[in-house]
Amino acid sequence: MTVTPAARPVVDFWFDPACPWAWMTSRWMDEVSRVRDVDVRWHVMSLSVLNEKRDLPEHYRALMDDAWAPVRTIVAAARDHGDQVIKPLYDAMGTRRHPGGRTDTAQIVAESLAEVGLPAELAAVGATDEVDALLRESHEEAMALVGDEVGTPVVAIDGVGFFGPVITPAPTGDDAGRLFDGLALVTSVPGFYELKRTRTAGPQF
Repeated sequence: MTVTPAARPVVDFWFDPACPWAWMTSRWMDEVSRVRDVDVRWHVMSLSVLNEKRDLPEHYRALMDDAWAPVRTIVAAARDHGDQVIKPLYDAMGTRRHPGGRTDTAQIVAESLAEVGLPAELAAVGATDEVDALLRESHEEAMALVGDEVGTPVVAIDGVGFFGPVITPAPTGDDAGRLFDGLALVTSVPGFYELKRTRTAGPQF
């Protein structure tokens, strides 16, 4: 009997560059790409869009207001230069913000564009609604898979999506591969919806 190899899984990963938990999961997904044969496609979602009509504490509303510029910049860069710039621009922004501990968003955006070799003018889009239709379209693709009662990241394997996994620290090597295998198994169960426990540690970059 001939066994046909399984098709290469397609992983769609939605992130907001402001979210430290999405950053942790993205580092795991980078490791998965090294230990499993997967095709990873990167997309933006937006915590600012998700929370724009919600009653939020003042400090969190300020964070959401600040979070528009980075994600708009990534959308504008992808519009003008192709989806292949999404991941390197995310990596550049996220490295500065999360393990780097920085909060100077305008400077982070400017430096990240320069690092990736993209025009500095793209940063100006962050203060406008020029690409908001494209941003909302990408965001809603994630929400259509998981509903709007979750946050970022959203990870889908072959079109079946979940919020998460939420992990710290990011697994590496065989541990990363085994976690992916488990998530892939979960996506194959049509009625599986949720596993959760209270977080007792913050992101360990």
